[in-house]
Amino acid sequence: MQKSDLQKNNLPDVPGVYLFKKGRTVLYVGKATSLRDRVRSYFDDDLIATRGPRIVDMVTKADRVVHETTPTVLEALVREAALIKKYLPKANVEGKDDKSFLYVVITKEEWPRVLTMRGKDLQGSTLEKTSLQISRIFGPFPSGPQLREALRLIRKIFPFYDTPKPVTTKSKHIRSKIEFNRQIGQYPRELDPKRYKKSIRNVALFLAGRVSELRKRLAREMAKAAKEERFEDAAEARRELFALDHIQDVSLIKEENLEMSPSSWTSDIHGGRGYPMSTEIRVEAYDTAHLAGTNAIGVMTVLVGGVPNKKEYRTFTIRGVQKNDDIASLKEILSRRLAHPEWPLPEAIVIDGGTTQKKAAESVLTEAGIAIPVMAVVKDERHRPREIIGARRAGVSEADAVLANSEAHRFSLARHRAARSRNMRDKLARRLTSRE
Repeated sequence: MQKSDLQKNNLPDVPGVYLFKKGRTVLYVGKATSLRDRVRSYFDDDLIATRGPRIVDMVTKADRVVHETTPTVLEALVREAALIKKYLPKANVEGKDDKSFLYVVITKEEWPRVLTMRGKDLQGSTLEKTSLQISRIFGPFPSGPQLREALRLIRKIFPFYDTPKPVTTKSKHIRSKIEFNRQIGQYPRELDPKRYKKSIRNVALFLAGRVSELRKRLAREMAKAAKEERFEDAAEARRELFALDHIQDVSLIKEENLEMSPSSWTSDIHGGRGYPMSTEIRVEAYDTAHLAGTNAIGVMTVLVGGVPNKKEYRTFTIRGVQKNDDIASLKEILSRRLAHPEWPLPEAIVIDGGTTQKKAAESVLTEAGIAIPVMAVVKDERHRPREIIGARRAGVSEADAVLANSEAHRFSLARHRAARSRNMRDKLARRLTSRE
């Protein structure tokens, strides 16, 4: 297959999975943050150096590439695993010991656990020694770091146990771990068998790549609960739906870049650097919107424990900035926010921009004598998150930082449109009045 053949595919710049094929035979399955960019990389001049002769041979033999888009990189990851399991493509498994691949299993226990296991440990004789009963197996997953990050994201939506021993154990160590993870939202807050069984079912649907089915199921559950006035259950289903639609892939994207990768990145994974998990902390995000310097609006959005708290969103009409000056606007809205001592202070602040915007926000906090870590979300030319500055120091996950930022951007645009519409209506009313 030649690079010129890609013109027929019109690959989109979105996440998804791709399959190199020869006739009806699937030679290779992969996932991508950007289908267009990832598939193009297979036709670079240095492919043999970066991916090896096995992949070069695969590309040479292939006669076409087919693809499927997914809403998120996380969904691409589970879809890739399902397709590898289905087709066992030669280029994915050739030269590898399939016993070394990672799998996710759900145990067959009173309180099922979700665990990662190597293929070699799923062999009959090995399982017999551990007496572990398994109800479902998902995989194989080629990337260990990405799988671990994926499970972290999934567990924030659908809590599950991953303890080394069954949940019914009386081990003091296990009980303390369960209690800690409950506090940070990774395990159920109470041992409700029905609710936990539903959470495990949702995890299984997600890991099987049946996310569209999962969304429909949650939507039906939300509607039914609302109709029956079970408002707490309806709110829970709505939260899960919202989380599915707003999964932030920054850390997964970073892991994918490592696969292609400059060797200088490897220390981030193998050196023990992790992505901090947000607890029930308050994160505030700020953004501005304007049209050629007019109708300037600033907003504050709030996340508590990684979940948007829309009741505490606030809007500021920019007053002291005459021109299109984002730095000055940011300073104004942050200063005015700090003038409200009745609002609880956040543990971290997220702003849109880079180092300059971050320093501007920090200067306002310093002047007010307040020490709050500031994170900056840097965007690429398509306005997608490219880098998070300061997340590690703030103790906030990159996913939560991006969610806070996207909420602020969405809310600022909505408030700006409303303000602009009111302004247009007022102008029209004045014109009609002047004609009378």
